[in-house]
Amino acid sequence: MLGCLVAGRLVQTDPLRVAGDKFVFNLADYESVNHVVVFLLGTEPFPAGMGGAVYFSFPDPATGGQGGQVWQLLGFITNEKPSAIFKISGLKAGEAGGAHPFGTMGAASPAISMAQVGVSVELLDQLAQQTPVSAATVSTAQMTPSHSETFIPSSCILRWYENFQRRLAQNPTFWKS
Repeated sequence: MLGCLVAGRLVQTDPLRVAGDKFVFNLADYESVNHVVVFLLGTEPFPAGMGGAVYFSFPDPATGGQGGQVWQLLGFITNEKPSAIFKISGLKAGEAGGAHPFGTMGAASPAISMAQVGVSVELLDQLAQQTPVSAATVSTAQMTPSHSETFIPSSCILRWYENFQRRLAQNPTFWKS
């Protein structure tokens, strides 16, 4: 149902289900992570009227990483907005965590630099009322062409490919001449 991506790492598509409507992804070596992407896989949508509140958790600096986790709300994903990119690099030493639905879960081992991304399935009305931590900016990545690049509309490429397939079906060796 859910996926999590950190640049330079394999995609995680197997979150740990910690409750019927709560999922957690473990992020080892979280200090080197700047952004995290959370998304629906497309295999199973959220139930009607529901979405996923996305949280980030890291070892509580007040306890030297030996105690609990600090949980911070990043934002949310829904069936209409099935993915989001969150900047988490500013959260590590940032604001203290607030209310969250994950209880007193801890990371796997205090010796490992482990953080977690949690997704809690909640009513859309509840999601709209929650306020994400201010440093967790949602990226709005836009493709902006540089002066040295040329962009071709995908419809042109599709039309070329369809013509190529048609000509190949009529004469399999047309491209050799």
